[in-house]
Amino acid sequence: MSTDFTRSVRAVAGAADGTGVVDWDGVREAAKGATDPGEFDLSETERAGFADDVRAAREGLRETSGVSFPLPDRIEVQNRHHWIDANVDTFSRLMAPLEDADGGLFPGVARSVNTGTMAVTLAFLGRNVLGQYDPLLMADGDGDHGLYFVRPNVRRVADELDVAYPRFRRWIAFHEVAHAAEFGAAPWLSTYLEDRMQTVVDSVADGRFDRSQVTEMNTAMTAVEGYAELLMDRAFDEEYGDLRRKLDDRRQGGDDPITGLLKRVLGLGMKREQYERGAEFFATIADQTDVATASLVWDRAENLPTESELDDPDQWVQRVV
Repeated sequence: MSTDFTRSVRAVAGAADGTGVVDWDGVREAAKGATDPGEFDLSETERAGFADDVRAAREGLRETSGVSFPLPDRIEVQNRHHWIDANVDTFSRLMAPLEDADGGLFPGVARSVNTGTMAVTLAFLGRNVLGQYDPLLMADGDGDHGLYFVRPNVRRVADELDVAYPRFRRWIAFHEVAHAAEFGAAPWLSTYLEDRMQTVVDSVADGRFDRSQVTEMNTAMTAVEGYAELLMDRAFDEEYGDLRRKLDDRRQGGDDPITGLLKRVLGLGMKREQYERGAEFFATIADQTDVATASLVWDRAENLPTESELDDPDQWVQRVV
């Protein structure tokens, strides 16, 4: 058996001892115990294929968008346990301000429950994430941005969609490198998101809830997801209509009850709406003008669409162009 639920239970139970509202070492152990790491025997041909996909994505996205950007220094092909390791660090960093706030992460809730909740979250995501661009939000210092591909998940989903694995892998590379293009072209974007995250944390610590900052952050992430969808389609160097149709069907398809519940709890339905709403916004602009005009969104923070402009791209064009 590739998962070890006894390991998970021990890790969560042991979290009751210690300080802090989440035992992140316990999260790591429990999430791995509940997750099959997946096959990770890469041939030289497959490893070279990943590298070629990333290079092709970089060149295609630069040519299509007119935006110059560097690739992250860390480009990793991972199994599910590798991804969990990387994202325990990411989640603990992002959630540190909430842990430091008065009342802790989840006021009145035991450390072991917090640890179990985060372990379930990371185990579920580790079984489903295909690729990830990590812009190192809330990190001290510059650090190395990361680009990750979860190889067992990419292979599994290619099989589920009945598409050739190398072609599907390449398409996912175009999407993740598109995120690197956004953050590379907009050096202000990380600070913009961090400032709003910190404001929300501070307001919660003061017993308030700053909805305007949450709305601005959600609008910005809708732009981030939508622009990546636009670029991955228009820059991809192969026919992609069937890939787009099948992946959209998968995002909207029915889940078993447990998976459906987890998606609702984790807000993944909202993420799908971000993809769709943002993609329609940028596709409308690119069709009416061109991709270079849509790329003006990254020139400065003031060029981000407002909540109302996301549903009326002509407003944005009149204001920005």
